[in-house]
Amino acid sequence: MKTAFLIIDAQYDFCNPNGALFVPGAVEDMQRLSQLVSRNLDKIDAIYATLDTHPVNDISHPSFWAGADGQPPAPFTMITAADVTAGRWRPLHESEKVLQYLQQLEAQGEFTHLIWPEHCLHGSRGAALDDTLLEALRRFAHTGREYRTVVKGTHPLTEHFGIFQAQVPVPDALETQLNTPLLQELAQFDRVYLCGEAKSHCVATSLKQVMTHAPALARKMVIVQDTMSDVTGLGHLGDPIYAEARQRGIAFVTAAEAEAQL
Repeated sequence: MKTAFLIIDAQYDFCNPNGALFVPGAVEDMQRLSQLVSRNLDKIDAIYATLDTHPVNDISHPSFWAGADGQPPAPFTMITAADVTAGRWRPLHESEKVLQYLQQLEAQGEFTHLIWPEHCLHGSRGAALDDTLLEALRRFAHTGREYRTVVKGTHPLTEHFGIFQAQVPVPDALETQLNTPLLQELAQFDRVYLCGEAKSHCVATSLKQVMTHAPALARKMVIVQDTMSDVTGLGHLGDPIYAEARQRGIAFVTAAEAEAQL
């Protein structure tokens, strides 16, 4: 069987305790994932590693916004379209487009817009792959195959949790549209193991996008449960997505069980 690994956002800012948006549990997740890869180099056909990557003045960062007092919002502040209309929060860039974005995001009924700490900035240490995982990926590459990186999140006017599409695609920005070529490429494999951070957001949303846009691929996916963790207090956001995956018969395994399958 042809086997691929899809590793979501296994980056310093999420996986290192000193990272800007550290996900508790990620250190151990990366240790398990790295061991899984390193011990099965000859049984893995391809590895895709996604890279969350943002400008400083991103719609999800404090510097993009100002309150009535002129001060930026604290991380983990929720901002709604009603907040903008009432003047409680003011976008410092593209205000009309931002209001439309918030309205479209809220209409989806999944996420309220949340301000994050500045994270995974272009060219920063925080945007780099986790050191432990990178060593495993280097071993994989030394077998003569190369791991592939897929960048997301670079457009400042939309969140981009899932790897395949931004939360609200921007009409004239191809990088925010559905990544059909990547879906088609992954569909060539018999099994695709899904891993990475954070379980509550980017992993869950990537999984939902596959179930929505590529149901045949979704049936090939295997969720490696102990290689991912939730953003603290926000696990409920991803729970319905994983429940739907279970209803569809998508496999959930531990790293040890995945190794036994390979």
